[in-house]
Amino acid sequence: MHKHELVVVANRLPVDQHVASDGTRSWVTSPGGLVTAMKSVMEDVDSAAWVGWPGLTDEAIEPFEADGMSLFPVFLTNSEVEKYYEGFSNGTLWPLYHDVIADPNFHRTWWDAYVDVNRKFAAAAASVAVRGGTVWVHDYQLQLVPEMIRAQRPDLKIGFFNHIPFPPFELFAQLPKRNLVLRGLLGADLVGFQRERDSINFMTCVRQLLGYRSAEHEIHVPGIGVEPDRTVVARAFPISIDTSVYDRLTKDPAVLKRAEEIRAELGNPKRIVLGVDRLDYTKGIRHRLKAYGELLAEGAVDPHLVTMLQVATPSRERVDAYRQLRDEVELTVGRLNGDFAPLGRPAITYMHRSFNREEMTALYMAADVLLVTSLRDGMNLVAKEYISSRVDCQGVLVLSEFTGAADELRAATLVNPHDIDELKTAILHALAMSPDEQRAAMESLRRQVENNTVQDWADDFLSVLSEGGERNSSPHIPEVRLSGETAPPLEELDESVERFMSIPRVLIASDFDGVLAPIVAHRDDAQALPDSLAALRGFADIDGVNVALVSGRTLEDLDSRTHMPSSVVLVGSHGAEVGALPRDMDASVLDGASLSMNPQRTALLQSIRRTLEKIALKFPGTEVEVKPSAAVLHTRNARGRGGVNATEAALEYARTLPDVRVTPGKAVVEFSVIPATKGEAVETLARACAADAWLYIGDDVTDESVFARAEDDDITIKVGEGDTAAQFRLESPEDVRSFLVDLSRSLRTRTGRSDS
Repeated sequence: MHKHELVVVANRLPVDQHVASDGTRSWVTSPGGLVTAMKSVMEDVDSAAWVGWPGLTDEAIEPFEADGMSLFPVFLTNSEVEKYYEGFSNGTLWPLYHDVIADPNFHRTWWDAYVDVNRKFAAAAASVAVRGGTVWVHDYQLQLVPEMIRAQRPDLKIGFFNHIPFPPFELFAQLPKRNLVLRGLLGADLVGFQRERDSINFMTCVRQLLGYRSAEHEIHVPGIGVEPDRTVVARAFPISIDTSVYDRLTKDPAVLKRAEEIRAELGNPKRIVLGVDRLDYTKGIRHRLKAYGELLAEGAVDPHLVTMLQVATPSRERVDAYRQLRDEVELTVGRLNGDFAPLGRPAITYMHRSFNREEMTALYMAADVLLVTSLRDGMNLVAKEYISSRVDCQGVLVLSEFTGAADELRAATLVNPHDIDELKTAILHALAMSPDEQRAAMESLRRQVENNTVQDWADDFLSVLSEGGERNSSPHIPEVRLSGETAPPLEELDESVERFMSIPRVLIASDFDGVLAPIVAHRDDAQALPDSLAALRGFADIDGVNVALVSGRTLEDLDSRTHMPSSVVLVGSHGAEVGALPRDMDASVLDGASLSMNPQRTALLQSIRRTLEKIALKFPGTEVEVKPSAAVLHTRNARGRGGVNATEAALEYARTLPDVRVTPGKAVVEFSVIPATKGEAVETLARACAADAWLYIGDDVTDESVFARAEDDDITIKVGEGDTAAQFRLESPEDVRSFLVDLSRSLRTRTGRSDS
């Protein structure tokens, strides 16, 4: 798969599928501002990709090209769309992040789907980014993705931009799994927001809930165990629009003609008041209609001279709160028209549909007043589009002070939309403004928009991200070679093994659980497949072949389960314990001092054990195992959601232990007071036996430290699914058994030895 320098990750791909009358399908670029911004950025780099959902749930779509962009679809099921998008994203996060204007709903199944879908996006992004590349994640639907990507690809520069508000601590603290969301965001090198107060809210939440230090715009994020600490920047990057689009459209004769037609179709009123919004409860449409209705009732606005046009773009119509809002708005418009509309013309023209950009520009050019009365908005680009469309420097923008745009567009008529009297006064003031007053305000607004375009926004963000990413870069991080369940054809593995067998001296090593022994509910019941153990014992009898078993189990436990001869090296506790070496291996290569316990390490281990036992008591079924140099929290048998919660508590504790190697695995979190890894162990054993190449088979996160060290002649094999730095994949321990038996037969044939 071709790798890309820049990977944009968003909930949706930048294209929509169009089905023609004859049934043929094509992809059409979406008109949104983010698409416009990212497309220009993607064109400036040698290679860029966009990861997102294509909007379909009935088929998985392969990566494709559209409008010069490389697109990588993420497949979602109907259930995932319902729970992740309509549920947690828009039923929980959206209302909570918008000042709880509507009540958020919390459902644990929604959260589970949110985690699963974020993991899909992260895996897709990690698999297509070039080493040392940049990934830019967008918006509240994907807040866990930065940390998930970093876990797989710490070599990447990762940015996140939140397009909606970030709530104050008092509201954010209500969110279940709040710490996980914060840590998800802190996986980025740079977290961007629309407003300065949003970044302050975020840093306050991090400080209050996670206890991390922060100064100005920087957050100190401690690493887990011996991982390095990082610095995350959190600051405001107000998004804007592509003003060149409106420069072109406002000169288009068809658009100019359409603006005149719109005024004529509305009866050529003296003033047109326009509202343009997604049909969303955060946009303040009900407040706007209430204020305008009272002006009509009071006679302050004459419907013969002034007409209102409300465009409400359909939005999330499968969500109950949005269906209810639509009913309320339509009933209100109908009542006001019934009470105040002049003969032959409505007082309020309501349109519940989408318009293309040409039509919207004509509407902006025709409108004398634009009402933006959002109760809370990340930015509100409609306000900027209106300004960019008013090349005549006429028109009045009435702008809610609760929009991000209000921080920049200070020459607008700012208003508190919750105060109906104030909103009424602002509308009347806008209708009465003279051409000279309009010009003075609009010239100021246009300078602000033209000097801060969406391209400026993107360039600024990526520039700061590049600086932060370089500071946090990790030079020795493996890249993901295989994602999900992907695997090269077995013929490629056979070819690599054929080359491997021709190498004079080799090391063959394997993990135990999940590789030689199938995974079982209780770890004490694990038993290796006899044929697999026999094959490994046989390898050790072949000249030029050394064999090792490398496990997270203690050395004593591993020995009792395998009964290996002295010719097979046993390595326990992820490399912290090394058994006796055969005569043909150089024992001096092992650094015994670094693997020894001392009184300080013994005291630290006891402290860790006590803390993990306290965690285990809170979550029934969770167990603590104590090894000679490590303590392990096992969560495989935890009840209900206890496993997830116990793991979360253990990782929270891990961040307080800077000198302990902490390794999360499959239903385990291991705390080792001796800084050893399987990767270091295999590398050391390879030197000790002077191996020219090595082959390693593993199934767990802990085996990735081995896979990452593979060079050209080495072979690495991942057992089971999941993203991995391994070169090849086998599905199960049974497949490992077949592989080892075949390899044993081939090696013996090569050396002229029989199986007898």
